[in-house]
Amino acid sequence: MSSPSAFWRLAQKTAVKLTSPTRQCFVRRARGPVCRVLASTGFNEILVLSWKQEQHMQPLSIRLKGFRGIRDGLGREELSLDLERMADGAVLVAIVGANGRGKTTLMDSLHPYLVMPSRLPGTSIGGFSYYDHVYLPESEKELIWAHGGRSFRSHVVIRLGSRNLTEAYLFEMNEGGAWCPVQLADGTRSDGKTKTYVQCLEAICGSAETFFTSVFAAQGRRQLHLYQNAEIKSLLADLLGQDDILVEGARAGKVASLLKVGLSSIRTQQAELGDELERIEQQYSGLRKAQERVSHCERQRQLAQAAQDTARTEHARLSALQEQARAVELRRAQLRAESRDLEEESQKAFVNLEEQERGEHTRLARLDMRVAERLGKLSQQRSSLTERRHQLADLLSQASRVRWAARRLSLAECILTTRRERLHVLRAQVQRLRECDTELRAAVQSLDGIEREAGQAALAAEDLSRRFGLTRQVPCAGSDLQGKCQLLADARDAQALMPRSARDLGRLAQAKAAAQQVIEALRAERETLRSVTLAEQWADWQTKLADERVRALSLLAARSNEMDRVRTDLARVDQELLALDEAPASNQSEELPEEADERRACAQALERVMAARMARAAHDQAARLRIEAALQALPAPFDDQALAAAHRAVRDAAQTLSTADQAHVAAIRDVETLAALRRTRETLSQQQGTLAKRVTYVQSQLSAWNLLTRCFSLDGVVALAIDDAGPALAGLTNDLLLACYGSRFTVAISTQVATAKGDQREGFEIIVHDGQSDESKALALMSGGERVWINEALVRAVALYLARHADRRYDCLFTDEVDGPLDIHRKRMFMAMKREVLRLGGYQREFFVSQTPELAAMADMVIDMDALVLTESAAVD
Repeated sequence: MSSPSAFWRLAQKTAVKLTSPTRQCFVRRARGPVCRVLASTGFNEILVLSWKQEQHMQPLSIRLKGFRGIRDGLGREELSLDLERMADGAVLVAIVGANGRGKTTLMDSLHPYLVMPSRLPGTSIGGFSYYDHVYLPESEKELIWAHGGRSFRSHVVIRLGSRNLTEAYLFEMNEGGAWCPVQLADGTRSDGKTKTYVQCLEAICGSAETFFTSVFAAQGRRQLHLYQNAEIKSLLADLLGQDDILVEGARAGKVASLLKVGLSSIRTQQAELGDELERIEQQYSGLRKAQERVSHCERQRQLAQAAQDTARTEHARLSALQEQARAVELRRAQLRAESRDLEEESQKAFVNLEEQERGEHTRLARLDMRVAERLGKLSQQRSSLTERRHQLADLLSQASRVRWAARRLSLAECILTTRRERLHVLRAQVQRLRECDTELRAAVQSLDGIEREAGQAALAAEDLSRRFGLTRQVPCAGSDLQGKCQLLADARDAQALMPRSARDLGRLAQAKAAAQQVIEALRAERETLRSVTLAEQWADWQTKLADERVRALSLLAARSNEMDRVRTDLARVDQELLALDEAPASNQSEELPEEADERRACAQALERVMAARMARAAHDQAARLRIEAALQALPAPFDDQALAAAHRAVRDAAQTLSTADQAHVAAIRDVETLAALRRTRETLSQQQGTLAKRVTYVQSQLSAWNLLTRCFSLDGVVALAIDDAGPALAGLTNDLLLACYGSRFTVAISTQVATAKGDQREGFEIIVHDGQSDESKALALMSGGERVWINEALVRAVALYLARHADRRYDCLFTDEVDGPLDIHRKRMFMAMKREVLRLGGYQREFFVSQTPELAAMADMVIDMDALVLTESAAVD
């Protein structure tokens, strides 16, 4: 849509009547179409017609498999409910059960949309994913539902794994009772992709945003007063069927954007024209005296012509005097000039040929570099693969040792075990040898002690015998003095001690004999164990050697898997080497076809250059010989300085005349350029005026399209439609509040809010008037319970408005634990409002979740999740 006429053609479908620039909205309802009169954009009148069409949505049966809520609440992997049979004839269907029984999981699945509204991570439906709410590798949701007299089946398969995947199928029952994939009029077919599923579903039931705002009251959803201005208007525009107007506004915005781009381009052209005019003006200023230069150059040319005539006359006079000599000299001069020209031409030709040859050599050098680089890369790749193959072959050469090690490992372990046992026995014997050495040293020490003690006892006995022998040698023996003799008294004491000394000597002799026997026995045992130390050392060395051999064999045997990988890598490297050898460019001595073609082209070019050089040399040689022969045929040169001076004068005069002619021609060219610049300046001035008119026209069109964009935006026609629907929505809300909660609260909807300066701006606000306090305040300032029932009245009023006026209709409502903040009296009123909404809207049924037994008792039918748990337990028993 790029012009008012194109917009008029499009407007045949949208039918908008544009009146005045100020925003006005008039609505005339009839039993057929609804006519909306929209805002003015300055174009012709367009009338928008929207038709009502009945639509329904009723769940019939559901099957859930692999959902965490069902598993955690009911202990089931799968849940199937025949809702059509269970709720036959029921208007209010309650879903009850203890906390965590899966009520919300069931409620969130009673619709065909690919979302669980109570599990949304944010405010956007697009951010939902099933993967956090299922646990089986393949979970399913199957919902059979009726809509518009047709039966549909939604089948969603959620697969968990390394790559999560969701498949969604939408089927319709045909006249033969078979399920067939849904296919739209534009050819879109439900093929398992979520995108086609959503397209088919929205074509049948409308958008998910409309459904979850007006029909499905999810747990924890945002209340209407919490929506931002743009969000609530976008939502209401979708609810009121204003999507086409927003689409037209977006298209008008695109046209405005294109006009802005075009305006920028025109202004760029204006700037370029201005620069061009400035440049032409500068050139024009520099050529203003071109006519004067023409006159001056004409006079200079006449003077040069006169000087040339004078020089020619003088030259003719001298020529007449030296006619014969002049003719000869003239011929000689001509031949020399011809020789010089020949040399200059030959030099230029050879220079050109050398440049061509140098270029071809450069081309060949670059070709050689490319070939060398390519061959280098191939060689490097082949060398790398060869080196890798050698490494793998070296590793693979150890495969026989690895297999041998795997076979010998068990035997080596047995030998190690035997040697360890033998070493243990030998170490015990070595320990006994050490104990024998210790005991032997102790016995020898004891024997030494006994011998020392025996020597001392023997000395004592000898001393006693000596002292006792004094009794026979003392002179006073037998006399009266022997009683007083000290020597006799000592001898008598020695006599008394001699038996004891004899006993001690006997005891020590026996102890010595026993000690000697022990020493002999220990020495005999030590003699038998003398070679144990060497045997233990030899066994220890053999055990260590066997242990090292077992570790070495274990390490080799553990490399079996490595050998398998080495064989695989070696086969892959061989394949790469084979592929490299079989490649067209694998032979280092061969060139690629394009390289060979280029080399042949260079060789041919060099041959042509060589041929041209030889031809040129032959031509120059022939010309030199001819000139040299002509010069030799002339008579001796005639030396005439005057004639030479006259010749130079003629030449200088001709050069001066030529310069004057060139200056005259340049002056005439400047005059012509001046005239062309004058014409170009006039043309550019006309183009500049044309661009200025185009800028004015585009600016006017841009203003019109900007106005149209604004009128068809959320703050334009959509706001008018909301203003038009506002009284009806408020009236339905107030009717529900009056019928269920009494006349205390009344609601008003406003799309214009006051600013701090007292002006009005676009917005959205829900005002509640309290009949008890006779005060009006925003819904956000109400108490929690009051906000709940007023918000629910608003939402159900939207559903009723859609059922009466819009092109979407649903036969079933859904509510999930919305009555939580209400007291028991308000909850009963809340149930009364449900029945009133069902009656006013012509709805067939409402499914609701509640934790209040009194509300469940007021329902026509109850789905008890606790009973499903008991049923499952009985089945297990």
